[in-house]
Amino acid sequence: MVSIRTILPLLGLATTVYSTALTTLLTPNERLCFYADVDKAGEKIGFYFAVQSGGSFDVDFEIKDPNDKVLLDGQRERQGDYVLTANTVGEYSFCFENDMSTLTDKLVDFDILIESEPRREAPAKPGQLQEQTDELQESIYRLNSLLMNIKRTQKYFHTRENRGFSIVKSTQNRLFWYAVFETLAVITMAMLQVYALQTFFTKTARRYRV
Repeated sequence: MVSIRTILPLLGLATTVYSTALTTLLTPNERLCFYADVDKAGEKIGFYFAVQSGGSFDVDFEIKDPNDKVLLDGQRERQGDYVLTANTVGEYSFCFENDMSTLTDKLVDFDILIESEPRREAPAKPGQLQEQTDELQESIYRLNSLLMNIKRTQKYFHTRENRGFSIVKSTQNRLFWYAVFETLAVITMAMLQVYALQTFFTKTARRYRV
């Protein structure tokens, strides 16, 4: 599991982010679970997933806390973007299941993010500096929100592109095999017609000879 820590100290403001972005392949009737540790109660858990290819682009998912309590689940979901509050310290599980499919693999792209944003009080100083500090903090939060929206939009279009490519590829394969079947059918019909004509003329010639 890859962990990224971003610490942004600014006027008593600290933000720590642990993020994991992975792509996994689910075989038919397979269940896969991934885990993330929460060190402190109250941290935010971000969970995003999208089925990139396979079948109807759907999968079952389930999120459990360290006490095996189901926090969130879904059946036959194509994608999801959720934010949860971790009230319990420990290991959280994020599971995917492909039990509705008996033949098709599912390619799932997902992202697990654990974020802690403690807001520390700045030292008491003249009012103008305090106001500037508050405005700067609010600007940072707005920028962070805008960046997260851009990231979600990029993931959305990336998923749409992959699904469109998968559909096009599937359609091409179907057209190819349909063309092969149609060609074989035409050749078979032509051979049967030739055989029928040969049989007809052979029998006709024998009758005239008799």
